[in-house]
Amino acid sequence: MANKKDYYEVLGVDKNASEEELKKAYRKLAKKYHPDANPDNKKEAEAKFKEVNEAYEVLSNSEKRKMYDQFGTADPQSGFSGAGGPFGNGTYTYSTSGFSGFDDFGDLGDIFSSFFGGGFGGNRSQRNNGPRKGADLKYDLEISFEESFLGTERYINISRNEICSTCHGEGAKPGTHAETCPICHGSGQIKQVQNTILGQMQTMRTCTNCHGTGKVIKEPCETCKGKGTVRKQVRLTVKIPAGIDDEQTVVLKGEGEPGEKGGEKGDLYIRVHVKRHSIYTRNGNNVHCDVPITFTQATLGAELKIPMVDGTQEIYRIPDGTQPGSKFVIRNKGFKNLNGNSNGDFIFTVQVQVPKRLSKEQRDILTELAKTMNEQPPIKKRGIFG
Repeated sequence: MANKKDYYEVLGVDKNASEEELKKAYRKLAKKYHPDANPDNKKEAEAKFKEVNEAYEVLSNSEKRKMYDQFGTADPQSGFSGAGGPFGNGTYTYSTSGFSGFDDFGDLGDIFSSFFGGGFGGNRSQRNNGPRKGADLKYDLEISFEESFLGTERYINISRNEICSTCHGEGAKPGTHAETCPICHGSGQIKQVQNTILGQMQTMRTCTNCHGTGKVIKEPCETCKGKGTVRKQVRLTVKIPAGIDDEQTVVLKGEGEPGEKGGEKGDLYIRVHVKRHSIYTRNGNNVHCDVPITFTQATLGAELKIPMVDGTQEIYRIPDGTQPGSKFVIRNKGFKNLNGNSNGDFIFTVQVQVPKRLSKEQRDILTELAKTMNEQPPIKKRGIFG
């Protein structure tokens, strides 16, 4: 983020902006900086337009926005160390070149078409018939406190579309091929011209014969029924990095739905949920826990065996006269920092246990001890009128 502007600042919105506020700001800026609207300053406008497009592409996606808010980037590798990034299979990147992102924003392309008479970055029907990235998938994964501390490798099963092995994604029966739609002539859209008081207005609608694909399959593949894909259960390996926190996300690039017309596959967003632990709690990268000690240990001091999250033990010497609720810190024994090589601390609080039952001998010893320390029991004061 050091060399990149804040995406919220780029769009001119607050960090708590709603989806509607983001879209409104994006439409306004995209219209303002579109190269076609700035013929005298096209190069600078194009750079600003790309910046606005990139900001909206991240903030309009709930998963990307959450990662951006957490790490200052929607690309896991750019903020973390290690080969390939700690988020496992590959890295996630978003496109910042060209203006194809408008195809992913629903009616925005049509809105800008009305502004600039035919759209931007080429004819919209041509873009619709070009390669399109597959849809992203989401998965919720629950792990233990220890797994979040140490990192782990898990196997998950997801249901997704896979390219049909019979027709190799074409949708046509082997030996045949999809033909160009005779109605729209392969454009996927039909042009309509209407006469109005303002003159002729041209609109485009999706071709009902080919449903916008530009192709017609006369003999569909029997395996996928002409879809080009089949639904399957897929088993994947997920590498969970040490130090991941509750509600953080791991991204597996290319493990989403298959793309269309040769487009790349979507990505798989895995939201991690960490179970609560009966002993430990987490605060940032620090681990906290309570350690019970006897009143003699608190009085005389003692060497304690502190159980660590990774299953080991640390020997820690508490001083004599330790008071109930005292906190002690074991440095660098907390969670690993995902953004670097440092670790948090392990902080334990001593809870002094007072025995509920004493033998006569123990009671006599404590009584004598109290006398030597000049201890006196509390005196009950009489009331004002007693």
